[in-house]
Order: sequence, then structure tokens, then C-alpha cells
Amino acid sequence: MSEEIEVLVFGSAIIDFICYTPRLPKAGETLHGHKFQTGYGGKGANQCVAAARLGSRTALVAKLGDDSFGSDYLRQLREENVNVSHVQQLTGQSTGIAQIAVSDDGENNIIIVVGANNQLSADDVFFAKALFGEAMVLVCQLETPVAATLQALRCFKGVSIVNAAPAMEQTPRELLELANIFCVNESEAAMMTGVASVSSIKEANDACKRLIEMGANTVILTLGPLGAVWGAKDSPGKFQHVPAPHVNKVVDTTGAGDAFIGALAHNLARFPDRTLDAHIAAACEVASQSVQLPGTQSSFPRA
Repeated sequence: MSEEIEVLVFGSAIIDFICYTPRLPKAGETLHGHKFQTGYGGKGANQCVAAARLGSRTALVAKLGDDSFGSDYLRQLREENVNVSHVQQLTGQSTGIAQIAVSDDGENNIIIVVGANNQLSADDVFFAKALFGEAMVLVCQLETPVAATLQALRCFKGVSIVNAAPAMEQTPRELLELANIFCVNESEAAMMTGVASVSSIKEANDACKRLIEMGANTVILTLGPLGAVWGAKDSPGKFQHVPAPHVNKVVDTTGAGDAFIGALAHNLARFPDRTLDAHIAAACEVASQSVQLPGTQSSFPRA
């Protein structure tokens, strides 16, 4: 089998500082937590590791600081069999960090300080042109500069996925138009489309329709335990619901969306002849496994 890269991820790498607490704090409130741990995160690196653990040959284009966090992360990516030839540690920059609170019922809130991730630029697309030429699937997110992401999408000829997270209220139309697959969760879809909430399959269908009107080609809207809904520009008014497997106990939802994206990319690269329904179902299965374990990358299943 060829050793060419299958899944290329252009995006973020962030160190997670995770506090486990009985419930999420209210505004101005201090709570006692019962556990603390550090982990490896950032949507880009998470999605890359998720695909790598399933067996894809992956590469990451990302920026780290020249601190101990960056050195540790680079070593971790190598251990996960990720090609890091275009993961650069930058002098004078700090590695991105995320402050995460996880409640006993598995919900979370997250604050990120992206640090070196802000230095990812359109030039990095040029420097990694060999990877862009060989990869089958490109994955991008919005934790790094949008101008660089747009350039990555313009230069890629395979199947591209944009995970529009964190969501933008004024999403550039070109971002929607360039991505083959535009993937959002409930809150991201609500912010982008301006609706009050997306919590049902009917509301998800309506949000997909609106995102297609805004320029998207194919939209996948993930709904947590309800699975996902998707629709495509070339099948107007037709939306499919793909249910998720039942999970008895949710331990930690952090990174579940990234597990979904990584699995989606892996399946698109490895099984191009299968239907999108099948790819989404497989990704829902992987995400449902991840929520049953604590942590972010540590919760991602292996093939």
C-alpha cells in the first residue's frame, strides 16, 4: 500500500487544563473541583489524532510555542504516528492553552488562548504543498486565522471538511462555498444562522437548509445523542437523519465532536465508495465511544 498521506489537518494544537467538578459554575461563583489533569487538545490536533488512531496516515500543519508545552506536544504527536514535518515551534510564542471545566454529568465549558496558533498563515500552505498534493482529505477548523484556512481550501483538490468551530456570526461566504463538507454542532449552527436554538431534528433540517442557502455544498449538523442530520445543495429540500448509538453513561463530552470529524475524515479517505450516510454513522459510533471515557485525545478509540 502507498505510504502517501490520507488525511491532512490544517489547524490548531492546544494544551488542555481540565478541572472536574460536580457541576459547571455560575457567573462569579467559585466551586470545589475533585480532579485536575492536563491533556493534549486543540481541534486540529484532536481531529488528526482521532483519524490516526483509526488507522489513517495523517499529517498536521500547525504552530506550537518554543516552551515545554510545545516540546511535549511534538513528542506526543510523533507517538500517535502523526507526520509532524510541518508542525513548527516558534521562538517567542507560547503554545495555545484551553481551560476546561467538566461536570459530573459530562457537560463542559471551555476558554481558549490560542497563542502560537495565531501564526498559522497562507505561507504554510505553500511550504506544505507536497502534503496538499498527495492527501485525499483535508480537515480545517476556526481556531486558527481564517485567511490561512481559506488559502488551504483554495489549494486543495481532494475532499475538504470545514468544522466551523468556534462558530463565527459573520461567516465568510467563501468559507462555506470552498468546503466540500461543512460540519457544525447545534450551538454553532444556531449562531451562524441566527436562529434561537437548534435542538430537534426539524430545527436541524431548517438550519441545514439555511446554511446551504448561505453557500454550503454539503452540511452535516451533529446533534449529540440524537446523532446527525445532513443535506446537500444538489438535493434541495432533502435531509437525512443518522441516529447515534445509545450510550448508557456519559462520562465526558469534551472532544466528542473532534472524534466525529476525525472518524469522518478517516472513513472518507479509506472507503470513498461508501455513502455519506455510512460515513456519518461510523463517525457517530466513534464519537459515542469517546464520551464514555474521560479526557480528550485519551478518550479516542483505536482501530
